[in-house]
Amino acid sequence: MYLTKEVKAEIFKKHGGEAKNTGSSEGQIALFTHRINHLTEHLKRNRKDFNTERSLVKLVGKRRSLLDYLIKTDIVRYREIIKELGIRK
Repeated sequence: MYLTKEVKAEIFKKHGGEAKNTGSSEGQIALFTHRINHLTEHLKRNRKDFNTERSLVKLVGKRRSLLDYLIKTDIVRYREIIKELGIRK
């Protein structure tokens, strides 16, 4: 499995403050970004995997919703997270 407990804990520790802070917006956005990158690589190899493509679109929508929430509540945190994760080009 590409996403083990240790990898998730590291993502939340790096972006959420601590490993157990799984509810932070930044941590969830970072986790979604990690999963989106993995699914994107999978779809490059398996073009006709439409179920994975649907899952990818749903994940992007969830991440977008969290980013919209973050931009409304705290623009500074929003700018930091997109810069750190390299979401915008």
